[in-house]
Amino acid sequence: MSYDLMVFDKEQAPSNKEAFLKWYDEQTKWTEPHDYQTVAYTSRALQKWYEDMTQQFPDMNLADEELLDEDEDDELESRFTEYSIGYAIIYTAFAWSVADEAFNVMKELAQKHGVGFFNVSGDGEIVR
Repeated sequence: MSYDLMVFDKEQAPSNKEAFLKWYDEQTKWTEPHDYQTVAYTSRALQKWYEDMTQQFPDMNLADEELLDEDEDDELESRFTEYSIGYAIIYTAFAWSVADEAFNVMKELAQKHGVGFFNVSGDGEIVR
């Protein structure tokens, strides 16, 4: 089980909470006609957010084996994150051991890049 959070393009997401949750359910059916690992498919603001986020929480799908071999205390490995990248969202799955830090960094970077933030695993907070 993972600690899940999501950022989204505010212009494409409904502002009403009930409509947003329906939209979220549709987004996470993963039916868009592309892979969900290519950042080029998402909005420019989400791409910039991803660039910053992966500096602190690397994308597990792009893990460098040599880097992992050098990680003697497994700290880096615990920071590897699964990113599922859609046209209007980036869904993230973190290790629970980094949940608090991931929440804070993700929310801060969402504000910096002008994208929305959804606390999937927590209280359902939606920040626009």
